[in-house]
Amino acid sequence: MTAVFRPIVLVPVFDHEHAIETMVEAILRHPWPCLLVDDGSGPACEQVLRQIADAHPGRVLLIRQPENRGKGAAMMAGFEAAARLGYTHALQIDADGQHNAGDIPRFLALAQENPAAVIAGCPVYDDSVPRHRFYLRYLTHILVWVNTLSFEIRDSMCGLRVYPLDAVTALMGDVQLGRHMEFDTEVIVRMYWRGASVVNVPTRVTYPTDGVSHFRLLQDNVLMTGMLTRLFFGMLWRMPRLLWRKVRPA
Repeated sequence: MTAVFRPIVLVPVFDHEHAIETMVEAILRHPWPCLLVDDGSGPACEQVLRQIADAHPGRVLLIRQPENRGKGAAMMAGFEAAARLGYTHALQIDADGQHNAGDIPRFLALAQENPAAVIAGCPVYDDSVPRHRFYLRYLTHILVWVNTLSFEIRDSMCGLRVYPLDAVTALMGDVQLGRHMEFDTEVIVRMYWRGASVVNVPTRVTYPTDGVSHFRLLQDNVLMTGMLTRLFFGMLWRMPRLLWRKVRPA
């Protein structure tokens, strides 16, 4: 019997009222439902999100965080809601339009073929990418390769990916994950540690259509540094198992 595959598109939103309608329109060109997680946006964005949900009953679902808690917190609230509604997989895509919604069918087809894997986007940038962020990403990639003793995670920061909900919600129940921009990197490393495979998919990335970025240069880099340091010490006692994973028979 074929396993049930019931995906939903999950979009964390914080004050992207100028870009979110275009993103939702692009998502709804495909047959899957969309869950918007309003991370305590201001009145203007809150109103836009309510209008979008009202205009697409049954296709666009909306939940709201009472206050801004961070991207990671919004993602985890979305995972919990999607799992309660009976979905098996969540495709994460950012609200600001930097990701190509035309890739959604390709990502979900790979998730259906590899239901226990994380389907992870690997950015193909155009000239809009800020150069300092481009180079800082590669420093993070190197630290992730150290913390997994593997090159399997090609890019740990891309916000376009598919998660198996049973695995990611189980992880959330066992580990306190970062609630801000460090979430994307931490969750994929910890899922890899737990045995999830990673399928890397090239995807076009631009920088954002509404001119809004919520990456806080100082605070989020401090959070990233602390998280990567904790992962390093977590890797040390997992080292035998991670090395065995590389050499064990398939």
